[in-house]
Amino acid sequence: MAAVNNGSDQPAKHQEVGHKSLLQSDALYQYILETSVYPREPTPMKELREVTAKHPWNLMTTSADEGQFLNLLLKLINAKNTMEIGVYTGYSLLSTALALPEDGKILALDINRENYEIGLPIIQKAGVSHKIDFREGPALPVLDKMLEDEKFHGSFDFIFVDADKDNYLNYHKRLIDLVKIGGVIGYDNTLWNGSLVAPPDAPLRKYVRYYRDFVLELNKALAADPRVEICQLPVGDGITLCRRVS
Repeated sequence: MAAVNNGSDQPAKHQEVGHKSLLQSDALYQYILETSVYPREPTPMKELREVTAKHPWNLMTTSADEGQFLNLLLKLINAKNTMEIGVYTGYSLLSTALALPEDGKILALDINRENYEIGLPIIQKAGVSHKIDFREGPALPVLDKMLEDEKFHGSFDFIFVDADKDNYLNYHKRLIDLVKIGGVIGYDNTLWNGSLVAPPDAPLRKYVRYYRDFVLELNKALAADPRVEICQLPVGDGITLCRRVS
């Protein structure tokens, strides 16, 4: 992406709240992508990223730097059994599948199979589709059903949530019992386009303004939850990692 010319020698800054990267300088973000991300991006992920870029809802996708982060994180924690709530075209899903061992598993939940099928041929070509159990429909009924069976309690090594922000707290109430002690839940978009500290009259997009209070509520709840250790990172649109400790 090109840096914005602001008519001064200061680093270029985004002109509106709503940019995918939270870095103030477009040039610096481009430097990160071109130096550390794109040269290491697996070919299937590059292909899926480029296909997704043509979709009208492409802002929903996980950024390339966050995809790289998730891939490395999963390897660091030796994740094997994972869940993803909110799939879209499957960029973060593919990143996860490539990081897991051959017998690793991902329960992938999304209300829109059509979007998932955009990326499915690429996922299949990458040889990792056998790791994915995709289920179309709302996630909460699936989680409630799993909670009825003790075998699912504490069974997940890692869970990534990038879905309806107004249900994040509802997800957390359920996922805390499904992730194992020592396991990690990652909540995406927890800095929500930088809008959390925007002034009341900031020119926010309607959907950004609508979901802002839900994200603020989630961040407050996670910070006060004694069952998890947390780390909020300004990667992509902000991701909060919660490691279950009790």
